[in-house]
Amino acid sequence: MNMKNVLLPAFYLPPISWFSVFLDPENEIIFEQFESFPKQTYRNRANIFGANGKLSLIIPIAHNGCREFKDIEISHREDWRNLHWKSIKTAYQSSPYFEFYEDKFRKIYDLKEKYLLDFNLKTVEIIQQILKTEKAHSLNEEYIKFPEEINFRDQFSAKLPSEYEMDEYYQTFSDKRGFLKDLSVLDLICNKGPESLTYIKNIKYS
Repeated sequence: MNMKNVLLPAFYLPPISWFSVFLDPENEIIFEQFESFPKQTYRNRANIFGANGKLSLIIPIAHNGCREFKDIEISHREDWRNLHWKSIKTAYQSSPYFEFYEDKFRKIYDLKEKYLLDFNLKTVEIIQQILKTEKAHSLNEEYIKFPEEINFRDQFSAKLPSEYEMDEYYQTFSDKRGFLKDLSVLDLICNKGPESLTYIKNIKYS
């Protein structure tokens, strides 16, 4: 197998498409930690399927003048952990598999990380436990504008429709709202459970 070096941004409860890149057996994953922190991206937000459609969960950032992603601190002025957990429970408690994974998801909101990067990496670790995968990864050592690695830093837009091809699957509110593509991997896990990994591996980039 020819391994490819892939530079990947570290996201919060990443979208399904991100996991298709992360878990690709041919990809050697390097996380970007030195980029200047871009606003309004999946680095501090995740999309779930609420009763009224797509719902963005946003981690508030402490404005301490730091720009590099690895130095970005999470703000604790509001109880965002509790808010996010309540939103997730409300959205998914009637999904087929939420109860099965609830304790593991809950662990995410017990994390007390100071830095967003550390929090995101721990989140990915917990999701890997749920998916029963053990994908290794490393962190880059400096910011390179035009990296040699395959660069996914700007690939997953929180604002534009996903460019990944995915089969529809049953979602808790899809009867009312239709299928919402490429939400947080949490949506997939709650609705497809043990089949989630197979689903991720079948995703194609259009």
